[in-house]
Amino acid sequence: GRWPTGHPDEARDAITGCIDEAVAGDASLRAIGIAAFGPLIVDPASPDYGRMLATPKPGWSGSNLRRALADRFAVPVHVDTDVNIAAIAEQALGAGRGLRSVAYVTVGTGIGGGLAIEGRSLKGALHPEIGHIRLVRRVGDEMPSACPFHPDCAEGLIAGPALHRRLGADGDLVRSPAAMALVADYLGQLCAALVLAWTPQRIVIGGGIGSVPGLLPPAHAAMLASLGGYGIGDAAHMPDFLAPARLADAGLEGAMLLARHI
Repeated sequence: GRWPTGHPDEARDAITGCIDEAVAGDASLRAIGIAAFGPLIVDPASPDYGRMLATPKPGWSGSNLRRALADRFAVPVHVDTDVNIAAIAEQALGAGRGLRSVAYVTVGTGIGGGLAIEGRSLKGALHPEIGHIRLVRRVGDEMPSACPFHPDCAEGLIAGPALHRRLGADGDLVRSPAAMALVADYLGQLCAALVLAWTPQRIVIGGGIGSVPGLLPPAHAAMLASLGGYGIGDAAHMPDFLAPARLADAGLEGAMLLARHI
């Protein structure tokens, strides 16, 4: 299901009601998967697994929806970030099907990304926060960053609020060749960093930006230019290395996979 991000108690009650309705009768509940916004603790071995860290969303800091649902239903409840989950879903069912290592990047209100390796997401001390990778500004680009933390991170330069500043409320990226070239350059730089760090076999671009006509080919060219000819293997040179997301509900699909297979 999908509900507005209100208070965590409201989310808990809405999800509980949905599950109660779904398992009425002879149906039984075996596990729950949650695709969540972050930052949150995604290590299943942690005693705080599922706890939300500091977030501007009112009431959510310190909450633990995973634990609340586990206590209510007494079944395994698994949680991961929405972008990690989307990477898993696109690898299994979408644009990365058949590949062992697939990165997913979403460009929307913010920028997030995850890496799926053979059906499991990359986790470390926390989860990836690729939107805050620093980029090299194009000469002449003096627009203030939309990120309150960094003057030149990807999120601050090309996420939704930044594009709103660049294009105006009614701006159209396709109708602005200069803005299109700039976004392609910055998206390409971000993807180059992921190639060097993660070496995925494909990068799937979602969040609306991946479907912008004509954007991914110049972003791919910018990625290769940013890499400067460094040896990165054959996969990154393939024309479909940057691919638009195929799944309309990658988060929901991935949450179901998380519940079934982990």
